[in-house]
Amino acid sequence: MQLNPEIDASHPVTKVSRTPVLPEIHEFLGCRTPAGWIEAALVNQEKMLLDHKNCEFKAASTAMSMIAKYGSYPDLVMMMSRLAREELVHHEQVLRLMKKRKIEWRALSASRYASGLRAAVRTHEPVKLVDTLVVGAFIEARSCERFEALVPYLDEELGRFYDGLLKSEARHFQGYLKLAYQYGEAADVERTVEKVRVLEASLIDSPDVEFRFHSGIPSQLSRD
Repeated sequence: MQLNPEIDASHPVTKVSRTPVLPEIHEFLGCRTPAGWIEAALVNQEKMLLDHKNCEFKAASTAMSMIAKYGSYPDLVMMMSRLAREELVHHEQVLRLMKKRKIEWRALSASRYASGLRAAVRTHEPVKLVDTLVVGAFIEARSCERFEALVPYLDEELGRFYDGLLKSEARHFQGYLKLAYQYGEAADVERTVEKVRVLEASLIDSPDVEFRFHSGIPSQLSRD
């Protein structure tokens, strides 16, 4: 991966001792984050943090919605309760970073990523629950992989923060996938994983009209 060493002049880069991503996350995902996305992230760090904040809030909201909809599944409720708390803590941590860096909040449109993955979710139960859990596993796995991809190029403060998020995102990935196998037939879960893997990789590896934390490769690099 060749990146422009001058791509981020706003903060000095300090090498961070990275937490290695679990090998199963790389095996689970259908592709790695392209260098083009990393370049866009480094020249759009304000937007990256804004959208990261939104992603943490949406993750907490999704967990709460799962609790409300599937309250008769105690293992799911316990995991989603813990996940929602963690995601809200991360949301607050990103907000503090934004305040420290004098990044003002502004509205951002949602990326195509989540809606694109939801297209793979079947509409009838109980497979709707299983598919939703598989999609959740991919979102968490991709977040973990993106943190890993970014850490070597970030300033020390942001690099250490993102490195610290790797473990929690890995736990969330494992939790979603474990529940999918708990509530679904193994063969069906595996078919769904294969289907979503192809779809998710296509969203990550293809050109995108905008930069977001989970976007594909932005069609052009721009500071905004």
